[in-house]
This record gives sequence, C-alpha cells and structure tokens, in this order.
Amino acid sequence: MNFTEEIERRRTFGIISHPDAGKTTLTEKLLLFGGAIQEAGAVKSNKIKKGATSDFMEIERQRGISVATSVLAFNYKDKKINILDTPGHKDFAEDTFRTLTAVDSVIVVIDVAKGVEEQTEKLVQVCRMRNIPMLVFINKLDREGKDAFDLMDEVEQKLGLTVTPLSFPIGMGYDFQGIYNIWEKNINLFSGDSRKNIEETIAFSDVSNPELDNIIGAKPAKQLREELELIDEVYPAFDRQAYLDGKLQPVFFGSALNNFGVRELLDCFIEIAPSPRPKDSDSRTVDPYEDKFAGFVFKIHANMDPKHRDRIAFVKIVSGKFERNKPYLHVRHNKNLKFSSPNAFFAEKKEIVDVSYPGDIVGLHDTGNFKIGDTLTEGENMSFKGIPSFSPEHFRYINNADPMKAKQLEKGVDQLMDEGVAQLFTLEMNGRKVIGTVGALQYEVIQYRLEHEYGAKCSYENFPAYKACWVKPDDPKNEEFAEFKRIKQKFLAKDKFGQLVFLADSEFSVQMTQSKYPSVKLFFTSEFD
Repeated sequence: MNFTEEIERRRTFGIISHPDAGKTTLTEKLLLFGGAIQEAGAVKSNKIKKGATSDFMEIERQRGISVATSVLAFNYKDKKINILDTPGHKDFAEDTFRTLTAVDSVIVVIDVAKGVEEQTEKLVQVCRMRNIPMLVFINKLDREGKDAFDLMDEVEQKLGLTVTPLSFPIGMGYDFQGIYNIWEKNINLFSGDSRKNIEETIAFSDVSNPELDNIIGAKPAKQLREELELIDEVYPAFDRQAYLDGKLQPVFFGSALNNFGVRELLDCFIEIAPSPRPKDSDSRTVDPYEDKFAGFVFKIHANMDPKHRDRIAFVKIVSGKFERNKPYLHVRHNKNLKFSSPNAFFAEKKEIVDVSYPGDIVGLHDTGNFKIGDTLTEGENMSFKGIPSFSPEHFRYINNADPMKAKQLEKGVDQLMDEGVAQLFTLEMNGRKVIGTVGALQYEVIQYRLEHEYGAKCSYENFPAYKACWVKPDDPKNEEFAEFKRIKQKFLAKDKFGQLVFLADSEFSVQMTQSKYPSVKLFFTSEFD
C-alpha cells in the first residue's frame, strides 16, 4: 500500500460520554467486531470475571470506572481503527479535553433513560469549538427509557447539534424488538441474547412490504412506518460534507451490552468518518499528506508496567511517516532524539512498530524529556497548538507522611504532574507545594499511585483557593505589577513551567484584582498568546 492509501484507511476517534452511559462497554464491543478480542468483559458485571480490556489500572478495576485514557488499535474491513477511550468521570475532564486534540472524530454515547447529562454537554462543547465531526450513539435500548424523538430533541436543544437518525428502534425497553437501519435499509431483530456475537439482519428495502407485519407484528409495523415517514419530513437527509464540517450529527440506536446496533454503527462509521485531518501549528497548518514527519505528545503515562518504572509519551502522528531509529527534533529542547522501540497499543498489550502513519498513536519510552504538548518534527521549528492546562478547581497542600521517603515522594509527584494528572504550584512565599486538580477524585488516585508505584505516602491539607489564574503583565517592569506582587504575595505561586500564577481565593477577588491592576492580565488556561 502506498503512503496516501495508508492515510486514507486510518480512522482515529474518541468515545465520549457521561460516566456510566456505556462508553467502555461500547469500546469493548467494537474490539470484538474487529476480532481484536474473543470475549468482551463488562465493566460492572460480577458474573463476567474478565475486566474490560481498556481498564488496566488497579483503581479502575476496583471502582468500575475508567481513569486513564487508553489507546486501542485494530483492523476492520481493511480500515485501521484507532480508538482513544476517555475517562467519563468529570474529575478526569482535563485528560479527556487533551485527548480530544488528538482525535479526528468523536462518538458521543448517550444513555436512553438519563438522556443528555452534564459531562456530555461540556465535552460536546469542546468538540464544537474545534468543529470535530460527531456521531451520536443512543445506548441501553433494552431498558425502559425516553421516547426516541424526545431524545433527539434533547440532543438538539441541550447540545446545540443538528441530528439525523441513520437507524431507528422498533419499540423501546420492554417492547424493544430491534432496529431498522435507515443507512443500509435493513432490519436487525433483537433476540435479547448477548451471547450471540453477531445478530442476523434481514434486508428490507421497502417498509411498505406486508412481510414486515409477519416479522414484527402488525401494530409495531404500522408504528414503524409512521415513524419513518415522520423522520423523512422532520430531519435533514444525511449529507457527509455537513457531517465532516461538524454541522450535522448522525444518530444510531442500540444496546452495547447486548452487542446490538454496534455493527451498524461501525459499518457506517468507517464509511463516513474522516481520515486524519490537518492540524494548526504556531506557524502554519500541517497537512497529513506532507512527506515530512510531525507529531505531538498529548498524554504521558508513568508505570504502565508496574514491574518496570517506565514512562510512555503518547504521540499523535500528524504528517509524514514515523520511523523507528530515525532521529527527530524535539522542538522545545532543540535536540535530536532517536526511538529504538516505539510501541503501538492494544490496551495494555504493546508491540514494537517500525513505521507509523498519520492518524496513528505511538508510545515512546520517555526518561523525562517530554511534557504534554511537546512537538516532534523532522527538523522544522514549529509547535502544535491547542493543548492547554485548565485552571484547577480544587487545591490542597501536599505533605510528606513518611520522612524517610522524601525522595520517592518528590520523584512520584514530579512524574505524575508530567503526566498531567494534576498541576503543581510552588508558593513564592515559603516554597510549599500545592496540588491543584480539576476534580476531587484525583487526590485519591494520586495518593494511591504514589503509594503503590513509588512507595511514598502523602497527606493533604486544604488550601483555600477558588481558581488558578496565570498572570501576564503588560510590562513586567512597571510599578503596578510590582504593587500587585507585593499585595498578593501570599497568593502567588509558580507552576511547573515557571509561569507566575495567582491563586485567587474567590471570584470577587479575581474581579477586584482585574479592576485594581488593569495592566496585569489574568488567564484561566495556561495557553495564551
């Protein structure tokens, strides 16, 4: 296969949703269709002792939630599919926002009973800001839930999307009989038996055919015909360009746990979803078809293998070919690095790859060279944009609970912060360390990982801050900035990149500071121009 064909067969996407909507279960079922696993494990069910393939951290298995973003790759119908499974829990939102910088499209999973939930709204907002093509999967159809039309209205109103159904349920909950696939014009009947890997489909190009009454019953058949007529009148016809531009979102219905409606989703997805897209850098837009390699680090994960203290930097390839043992420029350090064992992922299984193409994610063993957002190129001096740190909402002092292990604690905190698990602020006044996180559950994860991966114990004390504001004075030498620093010295800290941060104790304090010191600009993300 030539270079262009390799790019065109790539589909790199993320799956996003509110916790518990069935995101990890859907990921598992997609892997099942790709032949990548033999038996799918559900996240919560105790009957199936096999944990979900994509949840490999101990704490995820205990809690039944996905904490780290994992990367899974498989082939399906000669397409190479890269799934980035993201944590749904809102406390890990920052990891998810960063992952969205590395995907070319997104599948949004919605629970039929709960409809659109808060976390889904936030994530969809990020996708809309970046015009990422989105496809909606309404899950858990075998349970009682909202009416299909009501759900689509809710998706349009709450998420600001324009939807068009490409499959439609026959009955719901207790009366659920199957799905009419509008995209392929066939019917998929639900047997309620999740052990059957792939359900039978019946081709049905004409729903007015009386045979339909024999298959699903006269009343449901009449209802289906009326609903399909209504869909034709109310919803726009599917237009691939509008979908690629982020202006139209196709909707599928199914039940991931029962492996139902998933094949329809996947078959349509690989046909319509975009291959790798261009990405903006600080100097120009980089096109995937360029022959020179460029990529960026969107995630760092320490200790993927607890037996070996390793850190892996996940790199999304934007253009050109990434080749093993070839030197590439680390732009921030301005030095060349070679990688002898770049990894491709299948959950926690990794294999060494010789060549990777745009759209692929490679894992590079890292000895501390990388930070999130770093760019690698074949020599060009540029950096990819759009991987900011967000202002944390929770702040705590971190204290060493075991004086004999000070070094381990420092190393552990350092590495976890490089991973972007949380942010570290060092107070200017006394050098004390404050950890800021987007969600409170992160503190448990940090404590757990420090103890189990680094052998260090820590305790926390509350630190009364409301938001971290990155500080940028118009003129660092003027009197106003000097006064700001003098008055606010108790609340000033440096982040790990040495940038000045004002840890404001209330919204009022932010407003007062802005009006009192107009030449000192405050930002809620670390990336500002």
